[in-house]
Amino acid sequence: MSFLGSLLFNIILYSSLPFISTLILLSYPFVSAKTLSKIASFWIIFILKLLRFLCDLDWRVKGESNLPKSPVIIVSNHQGQWESLYLQTLTHPISSIVKQELLLIPFFGWALAFMRPIPINRKNKLQSLRKVINVANNRLNNGFSVLIFPEGTRIKPETGIAQFSNSCGLLSVKNNIPILPVCHNSGKFWENKRFIKKSGVIDVSIGPLFRGDDPKTLTNEVKAWMEKEYQKI
Repeated sequence: MSFLGSLLFNIILYSSLPFISTLILLSYPFVSAKTLSKIASFWIIFILKLLRFLCDLDWRVKGESNLPKSPVIIVSNHQGQWESLYLQTLTHPISSIVKQELLLIPFFGWALAFMRPIPINRKNKLQSLRKVINVANNRLNNGFSVLIFPEGTRIKPETGIAQFSNSCGLLSVKNNIPILPVCHNSGKFWENKRFIKKSGVIDVSIGPLFRGDDPKTLTNEVKAWMEKEYQKI
């Protein structure tokens, strides 16, 4: 059943991408960034509910009351594709860091570009980090929340929380925007680059807002909270 459910899920997921991409492309000239973000969010929620129905993979969230109505810097651990989808639904509009090659994919990449992401060039990490900081500053100043995976890559669940870059602390201090940490264990069920999705329940913990005056100290405080929380899930 897990194979058949995963097969049907992947067929519907990838066959629906041209539809949502075209909808975003056609809507872009007429609606706000916030509305575009909500359109994408409706599709994501449909996909996640489809995952629940076909693969028996559910999720439960602790700390939803911590979600603010104003822009935040969402900082999450990174284990796979699930959180890349789910975290887009927490606030609107939201700008995510994405590989710049994704923007070149016909229709999907064009629609993604209209969502105002923050492209990153993995071949030149130092130069790209500076660009990411500058673009993220611009997004925050224009009312966007920003989503960051400070581990920089997908980490196996058994590893726990890996080393953080200091980008989230720098952005928070420079823009006086709080960090909202999110911790999860999605990789236990939707493993990175694995076709089969395992049944179960993904635990998601949304933390309190973190603020500070020193970027490094602030980053370490957020990481410490996530490490402690990860032990609980």
